[in-house]
Amino acid sequence: MGKKKDRIVLPPELPPEIPDEEVEVSDDDLQFVKENRAYASLLSTLDTRSITKHVTRVADAKDDALEKLYEKRMQKNALKKEKEETGLQVDRVDALPIKTLDGKIHYRTVLENDPSEERTGENVKKDKGMVKLTKAEKRAKLKKMRKDAKQQGKEVAKAEVEETPQAAVLAEVKEDLTAEEAFESKKHKLAELGNALLTDPESNIKFLKEMVQISKDNDDTIVKLGLLSLLAVFKDIVPGYRIRLPTEKELDMKVSKTVRKMRYYESTLLSAYKAYLQRLVALEKKPLFQHVAVRCICSLLDANPHFNFRESLLDATVRNISSPNDAIRKLCCSTINSLFANEGKHGGEVTVEAVRLIADHVKAHNCQMHPDSVDVFLSLSFDEDLVMAKRIEDDQKFKNKKSKKRKNLEASNQLENDRKKSKKEMISKTREEVEADYKAASLAPDVMEKKQMQTETLSAVFETYFRILKKTMQSIGARPEANAGALSAAVEPLPLLAPCLKGLAKFSHLIDLDFMGDLMNHLRVLASGSSNSGNTSDKCSKCLTVSERLQCCIVAFKVMRNNLDALNVDLQDFFLHLYNLVLEYRPGRDQGEVLAEALKIMLCDDKQHDMQKTAAFIKRLATLSLCVGSADSMAALVTVKHLLQKNVKCRNLLENDIGGGSVSGTIHKYLPYSTDPNLSGALASVLWELNLLSSHYHPAISTLASGISSMSTANNQVLLSKSSPQQAFKEMSLDQELCFTQQSDSIKLNNKKRRANGPAISPSIGSTTVTNSFDDNELKRKLCSHFMVLHDIKENERLRKELDRTTLSLQLYEQYKKRSKQSR
Repeated sequence: MGKKKDRIVLPPELPPEIPDEEVEVSDDDLQFVKENRAYASLLSTLDTRSITKHVTRVADAKDDALEKLYEKRMQKNALKKEKEETGLQVDRVDALPIKTLDGKIHYRTVLENDPSEERTGENVKKDKGMVKLTKAEKRAKLKKMRKDAKQQGKEVAKAEVEETPQAAVLAEVKEDLTAEEAFESKKHKLAELGNALLTDPESNIKFLKEMVQISKDNDDTIVKLGLLSLLAVFKDIVPGYRIRLPTEKELDMKVSKTVRKMRYYESTLLSAYKAYLQRLVALEKKPLFQHVAVRCICSLLDANPHFNFRESLLDATVRNISSPNDAIRKLCCSTINSLFANEGKHGGEVTVEAVRLIADHVKAHNCQMHPDSVDVFLSLSFDEDLVMAKRIEDDQKFKNKKSKKRKNLEASNQLENDRKKSKKEMISKTREEVEADYKAASLAPDVMEKKQMQTETLSAVFETYFRILKKTMQSIGARPEANAGALSAAVEPLPLLAPCLKGLAKFSHLIDLDFMGDLMNHLRVLASGSSNSGNTSDKCSKCLTVSERLQCCIVAFKVMRNNLDALNVDLQDFFLHLYNLVLEYRPGRDQGEVLAEALKIMLCDDKQHDMQKTAAFIKRLATLSLCVGSADSMAALVTVKHLLQKNVKCRNLLENDIGGGSVSGTIHKYLPYSTDPNLSGALASVLWELNLLSSHYHPAISTLASGISSMSTANNQVLLSKSSPQQAFKEMSLDQELCFTQQSDSIKLNNKKRRANGPAISPSIGSTTVTNSFDDNELKRKLCSHFMVLHDIKENERLRKELDRTTLSLQLYEQYKKRSKQSR
């Protein structure tokens, strides 16, 4: 085979020269370059120096080297035609024959399709005119190429870094747009499915499963919207009866198309409802969805307490009834209160279940729960006429039977035909059977069933109350007695005692008589505030507040009065505790309404008191009026007035004798710090406190104190005051006191103006009325301007919150961009 001659690699042809003035760049070209900037980066990275060196590097490289190269190209093109004709790869001058070892002579010609010659030609230098590089030059060239490649890589990376933020922002915007579009599509889908179900639930019942599936989305907002949409749908389409799925035997039976359609509707509804409840119970444990899930649970329970799976709803509601979250706790408590108040929806069955669950919950948490969890019992209502109505009905039936028998006997004497007699008996028997069937078919609950449910509810309620009392007694007994001047050890809090005492006071008439004795003993111990009922000194370890101890006294008196015929209990210990608690009362710390209720029940409502004890209470309450606010002072003075009106001999305290009152009794000196009212010697003192109270800043208190001071000691009939301490306390609450303060300020301003204008007219002695005129238009104008300012302040606060939220979002976005740059 012939060998192929080496070919010379010539530089590429130059493009035609065009002046710069004639070059026109269109807008399309610019747009194309901007859109394909990433592909144009290759041109910026070309090594023009290497290319120029490669093109101009020839053996006789001079100033006109390129021209020579192009002249040689022209010569080669001319020779190409001859090569095609003769088959020679070189010039005729160099085309000498070659003689091989065999003695054969051949010319240097090759076939164009010979692969071996092509490979041989590749191994030979293609351009004999090219300068051969030495090893040192090759190493220097390779080193330079690596350096250029490294620099070129840095430039590419820098260009990519500069282009990355724009691309990242565009990608984020695209993602946000796609996410927003998906969010809007899911919202529209929920709305369409919900409207279809509300319009025609029987035909579109299959959409429920799709809505449940959407509520399991990864987007939190879509999940919340799905739960609330399903809540609205279920509240509307749930039937007013419990669904019972057909048995296997019933499914095998042939039924009509209507029945089959109804079965499919009920089964689909029940399965979707069950899946929805399971989803709510699962999300109720997650803080992000807890409020929405509890809201859906409470709404379903309140709207459909008769429907299937109410046990799950009730259990979840009671579980959150003592939640630390105020919104969730109030929502659950309001739902339970609604169930207790509207027993017509469920016939009282849910009430029994809820009370039993709360009782178990209190037991499981060892009485350490929020007071609202037991306050819901106050919404319970018990029908006290059930037993009486049943007895009246039985008596009426018995009388009717007797009258019928009497009539039958009289008629039997007159009727001689036995056939008529038997016919009459048959008619009466048939009437009784019809009445029994009608009663069984009626929707009205049976009296015995209702009585049974009421008994179970009461037992669960009192079980909870007595457990709380027992826990309180254990806490008092376990607390170590404090030494003189030493601090007592910390005790476990008793948050449920106050609602327990309120419940016992409300349902005291329903307590079984077998528990009355133990209950009164426990209340006596709790009212004393110590583990030893006989020890009432200051050394006793106090673990109950004054309000709780006063509540114990109130409960004891209510239990006593509601069961007056069955109990024979001495209440003097409770009077003793009340006398000491009045001295321990602090306005800011303790509840004034509880003190007012105790004064009303224990002192005002009682028929008669011992004169020495009454005088002690009058003296102590008058002293209390000097140390408390206007509301508490008014309640105490009303009680003092009531006691003085009922006990004429105690009016001797109003006399100003040198040695005290004219009736001092066995004790001739008043002991203000005595713990026993019978041993205080109050009759030997004088109510000098009324003189100070007559100068009180509040006109109502000063007027009342002056009226009490003017009561005479004559034994005449005085009409009792209609106002009670509770009513007086409410009327003199903080709102009325603020109104009085504003009115007194206006009076002072008017007095200053009168003094400045002219001589003041002295008011008549004893007059307490103050006349003041207001301009209605001016008042309305000022109020409108005031409320407009308040509205502007609220609006400003809202806008500032939105601005802060937007600023925070921008900062978070900037941090996100920095982190994404660092990660890349």
